[in-house]
Amino acid sequence: MRAPGTAVNAAAQVYYACDMCRSIKTLRRPEGATDEEIRAAALQFVRKVSGYRQPAARNQEAFEAAVDEVERASKRLLRKLPVPRLRNLEEPANTSSSG
Repeated sequence: MRAPGTAVNAAAQVYYACDMCRSIKTLRRPEGATDEEIRAAALQFVRKVSGYRQPAARNQEAFEAAVDEVERASKRLLRKLPVPRLRNLEEPANTSSSG
């Protein structure tokens, strides 16, 4: 287990570096997601759910455990989903023919 506060503080630095202030980025994409992006998204999710930007010391352990769980679940999900393909820019988005 990490020292108290280190996981959240490291993820918070990534959170601001990735400019993810308002919305969580889509992590399922052809180039994949970095561990830092997944951690930052987990942190943002737990912040939103809990209503805490930075929890009080008495809530820190539960907060960090939740971030860890969301991070693990996100990695598991991304491993199991197919990687989206890049659409050919010359291909029309709607390929159905009309008659």
